[in-house]
Amino acid sequence: MNSATLEGSRSASAENTRFIVLVSCVATIGGFLFGFDSGVINGTVDGLQQAFQSTKAGLGFEVASMLLGCAIGAFFAGRLADRWGRRSVLIISAVLFLISALGSGAATSSVMFVIARVIGGFAVGAASVMSPAYIAEVASARYRGRLATVQQIAIIGGLFCAFLSNFLLAKTAGASTQPLWLGHEAWRWMFWMMAFPSALFLVLLLTIPESPRYLVVKKRKDDALAVLTKLYGAGEAQTKLAEIDASLSVDHHRPQLSDLINKTTGKIRPIVWIGIGLATFQQLVGINVVFYYGAVLWQAVGFSESDALLINVLSGALSIGACLVTVLLIDRIGRKPLLWIGSVGMAISLALMTFAFATASLDAAGKLVLSDGMGTLALIAANVYVIFFNASWGPVMWVMLGEMFPNQIRGSGLAVAGAAQWTSNFAITVTFPILLAGIGLAGAYGIYTVAAIVSVFFVLKYVYETKGKELEQMEG
Repeated sequence: MNSATLEGSRSASAENTRFIVLVSCVATIGGFLFGFDSGVINGTVDGLQQAFQSTKAGLGFEVASMLLGCAIGAFFAGRLADRWGRRSVLIISAVLFLISALGSGAATSSVMFVIARVIGGFAVGAASVMSPAYIAEVASARYRGRLATVQQIAIIGGLFCAFLSNFLLAKTAGASTQPLWLGHEAWRWMFWMMAFPSALFLVLLLTIPESPRYLVVKKRKDDALAVLTKLYGAGEAQTKLAEIDASLSVDHHRPQLSDLINKTTGKIRPIVWIGIGLATFQQLVGINVVFYYGAVLWQAVGFSESDALLINVLSGALSIGACLVTVLLIDRIGRKPLLWIGSVGMAISLALMTFAFATASLDAAGKLVLSDGMGTLALIAANVYVIFFNASWGPVMWVMLGEMFPNQIRGSGLAVAGAAQWTSNFAITVTFPILLAGIGLAGAYGIYTVAAIVSVFFVLKYVYETKGKELEQMEG
């Protein structure tokens, strides 16, 4: 190969890589909206209580209502993606994000609010499984982990922007319950802010191609080859098409839920149970209590609303930093080491939080009070916990769910694991206000500590490494 040919090949390869990065970045906007929609509720709790006169149980349901939609959205997204395509499902989720943003802020009753949040949940659930799956199906094995980890950075970026937006809007108005622009309370504008990235996501999705692996399943090989050529170049595209087709040729039928059952043993495939375990443990460690109830948590131990919202902004920034570390490490040291290291770190930091909260006393108004030393310990431990989560289970779970299932069962496997993740998320979120009233912060965080400890053994015994494997090499 002469120098001109070699230079041309390198230029084409660089152009292909840029294209993969660009389409992956568009897909990760779904992660950004996932994070924003999840985090925006954090600063609106006082507004919801005042507007709808919510009880503790009612507030818990209003906060957690989105998660019911998430479980449904995640389950059906995988199935619908096998019928209509990954890109089509992402487009639907963008439309639902926009409807939810406008409806949540405009709600005049608890019922209207819950309906709008459930619609947003459909979008979050769909984006949570389809964005990483789409990235996994367009990226090559050598940097698939890094690109898929960008999805978690986008999620945390969305959380951070929601926390920052909440803080700035509440500060401008004086409080989240005070009127801001056009006579509407600040908490309503917190939801309406999400309309802008939702509209951007919808427009940009119209510019990216469909997943080539979906096109092969649908026997649209010419279309798949055209997409693969854009992704990998003409030379590698033919080889990749043959590999994808070969992985499906043994059992080339329309994907269905029954594929999750091993035809020989009649039992659910082990890979499905591992996926469910990963999805469930990610929530049992209690991370979304910090994300959804962060303002409530810090106000409960003596911080003002403004300080509590500012602490959320700090946590969001630390989370982004932790994810950037994962981007550097995930394709070098692998998925499994990051998971068990994260579990150990979370278990220790959660135990310290539990200890600090156990020393709290009640003031005359019945609010929890921590000593200066214990307050500092709780704050540091909470942020260390957030760092360990976002350097491990936060991104790695989504990376693995997007890549660990064989081509034939990827949609169905994601449907079940995604539904398990969001069902667990709902259970943790809706029970936190009840636990807070019943056994206190120390009791609630003691439960999350135990889950983190158990997750260490789950990873060591059942999770296997997927680093460096092409999707066609995954076995179930």
